[in-house]
Amino acid sequence: MAGLIKREDIDEVRQRTDIKEVVDGYVTLKGAGLGTYKGLCPFHDERSPSFTVRPQVGRYHCFGCGEDGDVISFVQKQDHTSFHEAVEKLAARIGYELRYEDGGTGPSREEVGKRQRLLDAHKIADEFFRAQLLTPGAAEGRNFLFERGFDRAASEQFGVGYAPQGWDALLKHLRGRGFTDAELRLTGMFSEGNRGIYDRFRGRLIWPIRDISGDTIGFGARKLYEDDQGPKYLNTPETTLYKKSQVLYGIDLAKKHVAKDRQLVVVEGYTDVMACHLAGIPTAVATCGTAFGTEHIKIARRLLSDDGTGGEVIFTFDGDAAGQKAALRAFEEDQRFVAQNYVAVDPTGADPCDLRQTKGDAAVRDLINSRRPLFEFAIKATLKRHNLDTVEGRVAALREAAPVVARIRDAAIRPGYARQLAGWLGMAVEEVSRAVAVAMKREAGGAPASAGTPSGASAPVRGTQPGGPGVAAGPASGAVPSYHRPDPRDPVASMERQALEVALQEPALLGGGIWERFSAARFVTPAFQAVHDAMRASGPGLIGEPLRWVEQVMHEVPEPLRPLVSELAVVPLPASTAEAVQKYCRDILARLFELQITRVKADKMGQLQRLDATANPEDFQRLNRELMMLEMERRALRSDA
Repeated sequence: MAGLIKREDIDEVRQRTDIKEVVDGYVTLKGAGLGTYKGLCPFHDERSPSFTVRPQVGRYHCFGCGEDGDVISFVQKQDHTSFHEAVEKLAARIGYELRYEDGGTGPSREEVGKRQRLLDAHKIADEFFRAQLLTPGAAEGRNFLFERGFDRAASEQFGVGYAPQGWDALLKHLRGRGFTDAELRLTGMFSEGNRGIYDRFRGRLIWPIRDISGDTIGFGARKLYEDDQGPKYLNTPETTLYKKSQVLYGIDLAKKHVAKDRQLVVVEGYTDVMACHLAGIPTAVATCGTAFGTEHIKIARRLLSDDGTGGEVIFTFDGDAAGQKAALRAFEEDQRFVAQNYVAVDPTGADPCDLRQTKGDAAVRDLINSRRPLFEFAIKATLKRHNLDTVEGRVAALREAAPVVARIRDAAIRPGYARQLAGWLGMAVEEVSRAVAVAMKREAGGAPASAGTPSGASAPVRGTQPGGPGVAAGPASGAVPSYHRPDPRDPVASMERQALEVALQEPALLGGGIWERFSAARFVTPAFQAVHDAMRASGPGLIGEPLRWVEQVMHEVPEPLRPLVSELAVVPLPASTAEAVQKYCRDILARLFELQITRVKADKMGQLQRLDATANPEDFQRLNRELMMLEMERRALRSDA
């Protein structure tokens, strides 16, 4: 059983992982000053790069959309994984073996190695199948694609390949790449007979099935030849990599669009996914030989940020009885969503691939735009089973449809559907409402979900709250202080900001007596004072470790100011060499300390002016000495700078 990852291991993974190397896998980064890199933001559309990465402090920040975080949050957001999964993925990347609390366990180094071998085998097989599609023997496969409106570019976009006829083409290829038969048996790409293993997929079109991060974990194969006695579609069987209840075909291509558009379109086949994407519906995915179930919903909720602020899931089903049955199964799972669910069914029963082939891309878009609420579809499907021309039929229909209305999660729209049901049945609204109320009481055998918490939603997990792993998110109630963004034209605010940038990015300069002077400084800008307070609370113990120093300051600062800390930690310093950076940082700290001296001098000058020198000669002399010492200190700072 998986347990909580130890906090020190999370810190170690964060410390050992080069955030630039990870981000480079998603974004093209270019140097933007010493130790700073920029690229186009992966979280929003932009023409000029504003996404900034600073490896020394292990953070990124987009100055366009405000997205920020460390390497773990970057993987979470890009691959749409949980905090736990992101840490495990990064740990595997650097070969670090995690430890778990509460007696839990995670993947051992041996298991990680076996998994990587399986992924490597699938990657090589994927490349093999794609290369085979271009050979003379794959003419039937290319014809199949061409007849359905898919050209070579489309095939390459979706990685479509071809499994040659014969028994061991792939087997020989993988053996030649160093894989043993014992390893190949675990991939699901081979069957076993009296003479050993042989290719599972033969003479078929092949679609690679990839996980959300883009790794190939299985294959779907479509029959091409009449003498093939196998099923029309043949998928990889369940393996340690491939769990069909947890896989959505096309999710690797759709994930960014789903997250951006807050829409997920669920179709029924590989060619339907291709047709939708090519027609301008890049949010389309398909299940792999199974109904859309609980595990798929978890993926969808994660992508949609299913938090009650919008989003929609659109199911496309054939208009036949099987399609209606699938839609009703989807309705049964509806209560697990906060997103609104819809059904899109073409009146002729055509699927997206057929529509695109016969009527063009616009017809596919029109199908999705014609979506109807899943509630309406489920209620009407129930009514179709009864003869509404008779009293008995209408009563029976009400008895069956009332529980459907009762299961509608949103109390605001439930009465509206009760009224619609009354209209469809030709009954009084009061009578139907009573039937729905009775059905709701029957449904209430268990405690209802609390408002704002969707049924099936997970409780907050340690390590995912705003405060970070193992850190409290703060009080649930009470006044939250507001911080206004300082005016960049204010010279004092500008100087204070520069001092915090230096302290966050080059904390080693705060060593020795400098820390005492920096800690004693007073900031007049409220937001900057709060960041300075967080630095003081973090203490000088981590100033030799920039990454952990910034992480600790992030934990200490009030939550509304965390984006500001992230921004301060990555903004490029105006220097192009290491020596220039050090000089710039020392100059900024000197200016900060000089400002503090100026403020203290002003206070003491005020005291001196209010003092009667004749009545208090000792105090008068003491203040003059202190003013002289402060002036000497100020001049020394200027001289050093």
